[in-house]
Formats: sequence, structure tokens, C-alpha cells
Amino acid sequence: MIGPVSPARAEALSPERRDLREAAEGFEAIMVRRMLASARAASLAEDTPLTGGGMRQYVAMRDEHLAGIVAASGALGFARSIEEALAQHLPGKDEA
Repeated sequence: MIGPVSPARAEALSPERRDLREAAEGFEAIMVRRMLASARAASLAEDTPLTGGGMRQYVAMRDEHLAGIVAASGALGFARSIEEALAQHLPGKDEA
């Protein structure tokens, strides 16, 4: 699996390729958030004062932060696969 691109290598990319990478990572983050939410929805925990609205808001923010970290790290590889597939349609085809 290919890891994240260093900032120096990212600067060498065309603006279109950087935008594509950012969009692919954003999509991967959305997918990770949805997976976390689905896993949590399967929980049988009852709604208590400690699991109410405040806790749900905290959990949503934590999931969003974790999803961003996972997507930026390239750990799952979804973003990289999406980027490579769509990069074939860019003019110039930057190599990363």
C-alpha cells in the first residue's frame, strides 16, 4: 500500500491533481464516518443521561476528527484508489 504523500511531493503536483487528492481524501473521510456511525447504531445501549444529546455530539465530532486522520494517512487506501482511477482523466497525468 502506498502511504501519504509528503508535503514537498504534494507541492510538485498540478493544481488539478492536488484538488483531486483533496476530494478523494474527503470522500474517504465520509466513508469512514458512515462506517463508524453504522457500527455505533448497532449498539444495544440504552439512552441514558450519559449517552444523551451532548454525548452524541461529542461522539460525532470525535468520529469526524478520526475519519479525517484516517483519510489523510492513507491507512485504508480508498482515497488513493479513487485518486488514481480519476487521475487518468486529467490532462498531463501527474505522477505521485
